[in-house]
Amino acid sequence: MPTEPVASNYQKPLSAAASAPGAPASPGAAASPGAVPPPGAVPPPGAAASAPGAAASPGAVPAARPPARPSVPRAAPKPASPYHKLSHGLQEQIRADQQAHRRLPGRTADSAAIRRNPQRDRENLWRPAFVRDVEKILHSAYYNRYSDKTQVFSLYKNDDLTRRALHVQLVSRAARTIGSVLGLNLDLIEAIALGHDIGHTPFGHAGEHFLNDIYQARTGRYFHHNLQSVRVLDGIFNYNLSLQTLDGILCHNGEFGQRSYQPASLGDFRQFDMLIESCWVHPKRTDTLVAATLEGCVVRICDMIAYVGKDRQDAARIVDRDALPDYDERSLGTSNAVIINNLTVDIIEQSYGSDRLSLSEQGFADLEAVKRENYRLLYDNPAINRFNEQRIKPMFAMLYEHLLDDLKRGDEQSIIWRHHINKVEQSRRNHDNEQSYLDSTDPDLIVVDFIASMTDDYFIDLFQHLFPEKDSGIKYVPYFKEAPQLRLEL
Repeated sequence: MPTEPVASNYQKPLSAAASAPGAPASPGAAASPGAVPPPGAVPPPGAAASAPGAAASPGAVPAARPPARPSVPRAAPKPASPYHKLSHGLQEQIRADQQAHRRLPGRTADSAAIRRNPQRDRENLWRPAFVRDVEKILHSAYYNRYSDKTQVFSLYKNDDLTRRALHVQLVSRAARTIGSVLGLNLDLIEAIALGHDIGHTPFGHAGEHFLNDIYQARTGRYFHHNLQSVRVLDGIFNYNLSLQTLDGILCHNGEFGQRSYQPASLGDFRQFDMLIESCWVHPKRTDTLVAATLEGCVVRICDMIAYVGKDRQDAARIVDRDALPDYDERSLGTSNAVIINNLTVDIIEQSYGSDRLSLSEQGFADLEAVKRENYRLLYDNPAINRFNEQRIKPMFAMLYEHLLDDLKRGDEQSIIWRHHINKVEQSRRNHDNEQSYLDSTDPDLIVVDFIASMTDDYFIDLFQHLFPEKDSGIKYVPYFKEAPQLRLEL
C-alpha cells in the first residue's frame, strides 16, 4: 500500500542542493564565501584556499564568521492522548471488508421481523420493517414525556442537565456508531434505543424503587422500568412492534453488566409473553436477561456508555467546583468524551467479525470500576437519598392511594380518569384494539401505569392539586441561585 508523503516544515530550494553539507560541488561552480569544502575536495584552479590556516589572497576580505545559533530549548514531549484508537491492523481489515462489501455475522435482516399481527405494518421500500418501529415509538403517546424525566439530578431549573429525551438519543448514537462498524441493522438499534426507557418513572431510579415497593406490597408483583417500557408499547398501547425491538427493550437493563454478550434464542411471542410474566413475579429475573439480537446487546452496553460519563458531567454543572469528587485515573478515562471514545474502541476491537459482543478484560474492569465510583460519589449521595426518602417517597404513597381510591369509586371526573384512562382508551381504538383497557386491567396496574407515565413536574403539580393543604417541601433550585449554595454532600 503506498504510504502518504511526510509533510516537512522546511523544503530546500533546488539551487541550494549543491551547497548542502556533504554534497559534491557542481563542476565549475564557485564555492560560496566562507564555505568549508568536504574532506578531500580539490579547489578549482585559481580558487583561493579556504581551509583553516590557508593564506588569504592579497586584498581579499576575510569571510565574516556566521553568528552563533542561539540555544533553543527542546520542547517537552506531548503527553499521550487519552483517546484510544483502533489498532492499525483492524482498521485495514475494516476498510478492506467495506470495500469488498463483505457481510459480517450477526446482522438482523429486515425480513426477519416478527409481529403479533403480520398482516399489519408490512415493510416496503421506503419504510423497512424496523424503520416502522422507530416511527411508531417516536410518535407514541408517551415519547414526549421523556423531556421532563430527569436522569439523576431532579428539581434543578437547569436546562443543561440530562433528561431522558437526551439520554435515549445518546444511547442511540453510541450504539449506531458501534453497529455501523460491526455491520448491524442500524434501524433496529435505533428502535430499541429510543424505546428502552419509555416506561421509566419520574425521579429516576429512586422513583422506580418507590413505585416497586408499593406495588409489590399490595400485589406481590414487581415493577421494573424495562418491563414497563415493553408494557407501554405492547400492552397499554397496541403498536404491533416487532419481537426483536421489544426483546431488545426488555433486555436493555445496563445496571447489570457482563464482559461478553452472546445473543439468546429469540423464540416467538408465546415464549416472550411467558418471559414477561416471569419478570413480573420474580424480582431478580430481569438481572439475567440477554437480548436475542446483537443489536439489542449493543444497546444494552451503550446504555452504560451513555450515562457513566454524562452523569459526571451533570454533577459538574450543579456542584460547587471545590466540592467535586476526585475520580480515579484509569485507562478508560474520567471524562465523558474520553469514556465514550475508549469504550467504543474497546468493543469494536474485541467484537469485530464475531457473533458476540465483548469487552477486553481491562475495559470491562474499568467500566465496572467507574460505575461503582459513580454509585459511591453520585447516586448514593447522602443529601440526595435523604431528600428522596423524606420527601419524594411519601408523595408516591399518598398519590397511589388517592388514585386507587378514585378508580375503585368509579369517579369518572377524577384525574386518573380524565388524564389517563380516557386517553388510553382513545389511543387503543385508533390502533384497532377492541378490548377495553379499564375492563381488562387490574386497578393496581392502572395506577402503576399512570404514575410511571408522569413527568417530574406533572407528579409534583398533581400532588399539590390533590393535597393543597399539604406542604410537600419541594422547592426547585432556581436558575439564578449562586453556585456555592448548590453544594452536595460528596
